[in-house]
Amino acid sequence: MPPASPAPPAPADAAAHTATTVERGSFCLARCTCGWSGPARRARDRARADADNHADGHAGTALR
Repeated sequence: MPPASPAPPAPADAAAHTATTVERGSFCLARCTCGWSGPARRARDRARADADNHADGHAGTALR
């Protein structure tokens, strides 16, 4: 009997965990499909940085 091959790694489901930025009036905030929400920022680049920092802790995260 041949040795059993290891199971292939499960594909990361990027659609289940996606960080985006959302605008609310003059503010922008980062949101993720996991339920996380960053603080409201006037600077869009700060909101994008919040999303990037959140995504660093999650493998398979897709940013939009």
